[in-house]
Amino acid sequence: MILWAVIALVGMAALAWVFRFAGQSVTGNAPKFRDMPYGVAFGYVLGAAALLWLIWAYTQGRSSEQAIANKFFFLRIAIEGFILFAIAAWVFRVLGRSVGTAWSKKMFRSMPLTASFGILTIIIYAIFAIFAGVIAPYGQEQIIPGVAANIVPGGDPALGGDPEFYFGTDQIGRDILSRLIYGAQNTVGIAFATTLLAFFIGGTLGFLAATLGGWLDQVLSRMVDVLMAIPSLIFALLLMTIASVWAPQLGIPLTVFMVIIIAVIDSTRVYRLARAVGQNIVVMDYIEAAKLRGEGLGYLVFKEILPNATAPLLAEFGLRFCFVFLTIAALSFLGVGIQPPLADWGTMVRDLGGFVNYAQFAPLAATAPLLAAGAIALLTVAVNFVVDWMLHKSSGLKE
Repeated sequence: MILWAVIALVGMAALAWVFRFAGQSVTGNAPKFRDMPYGVAFGYVLGAAALLWLIWAYTQGRSSEQAIANKFFFLRIAIEGFILFAIAAWVFRVLGRSVGTAWSKKMFRSMPLTASFGILTIIIYAIFAIFAGVIAPYGQEQIIPGVAANIVPGGDPALGGDPEFYFGTDQIGRDILSRLIYGAQNTVGIAFATTLLAFFIGGTLGFLAATLGGWLDQVLSRMVDVLMAIPSLIFALLLMTIASVWAPQLGIPLTVFMVIIIAVIDSTRVYRLARAVGQNIVVMDYIEAAKLRGEGLGYLVFKEILPNATAPLLAEFGLRFCFVFLTIAALSFLGVGIQPPLADWGTMVRDLGGFVNYAQFAPLAATAPLLAAGAIALLTVAVNFVVDWMLHKSSGLKE
């Protein structure tokens, strides 16, 4: 295997030299090829080789021989999903350019395809989260009478599947598809609420520290330094373990403790950004003019500083939402996050992990935990695409 890898690298290195030399000869030593570094030529060859391998792997995934097709099943699904989402994002952007208000049409005209994909994905997730009770065929807690537990996904009776439950059932007989849909409502909804709380805490304290300065700024900044010095996931896990003992005694759901703990931990990052942005704004002339007019602290923060800090805070909101979302999924995977009977994608990955054993001979049956993991990854990527676009727009850079 190592020998073949070495031979392939040597072959691509030679092809890169040939590609650059041939380009210089054919184009009459045009600047594009004349000034092309060897590393760039090698990159072109490497990209072409990767594309050819993906095409070959996809054809293997469509092979009539089941054993060969099973090996490339997940890669084939990933390629088909990528193409499908790319087409959907392109159609969504085309519709956005012709339907809507003048402002929305202008926004879609300047929107890259990645941002269009991100916005479309977020809208789909929001629809599932808001209307989960209408879309899901069963309740998230419902144990279906007369239906077996651990029905294998795929609907193949020979493997233990059921055509009526294409995505299978979990270890106590609940419909996996319904719990996936309700997982959008719980995981995404709780993450969104947690991010809002983190921004309210961090943003308010950051703007106060930037505006008032002095001992308040020093005290808050040193407290934030201490909290940021502790790894956030380990700190959250420690506090959630303590809260799991207190929650039954206080009669407060553990999920409430989780929201508060994660919001406080993540508010430290928001505080740093709000303070830095606020310090750049408070020295502006219009802030001094507002102070000379006798405006109060509330006016300065909400009428002068906040409107001018919206762009970086919105971008940070998207990034912070991703981190909160992944933290909640990680805590749920470890058993101290969103608690049963609420459906949660992190918990589903843990509980349905046994279906991965089917991957070698029945890949479709192994998709149950991967669907929850894929839902987490897809939303994270989509939000980051939108955040990248927002940062690009707020930076004032041109395409």
